Amino acid sequence: MKLAIGADHAGFHYKEEIKVYLENNGYELIDYGTNSPDSVDYPDFAHPVASAVESEDKDLGILICGSANGVAMTANKHQSIRAAICWTTELASLTKQHNNANIICIPARFISLELAKNIVIAFIKTNFEGGRHQRRVNKISC
Repeated sequence: MKLAIGADHAGFHYKEEIKVYLENNGYELIDYGTNSPDSVDYPDFAHPVASAVESEDKDLGILICGSANGVAMTANKHQSIRAAICWTTELASLTKQHNNANIICIPARFISLELAKNIVIAFIKTNFEGGRHQRRVNKISC
């Protein structure tokens, strides 16, 4: 599975730790930045991750910022992106099962690093249920 990952300054440390964790567990990642904790603009990293997922170059995306709101809003501007903010493993599983989310957005200032890792794994390992949910997902794009 190929993953795209990106973060702003508030999510930088979590991104680095999650990246190592996933690579150590056999996942292929492309890091779209940022590459330091210096202040940056989150759209500069959310758009490339969303573009990589939208083009199907990457299977799923992971975005991290302070609240996860900015990266989610930015990624969801892309027509075929379904970016979801998750702060529990249950939400991560449900957004994949029911909404076929293709980018997970992590609020680094509000959850622990360990929980963030568990959320990402739950998201990656959960499958879309399809069925009645597919009909609903088909109605999301404008």
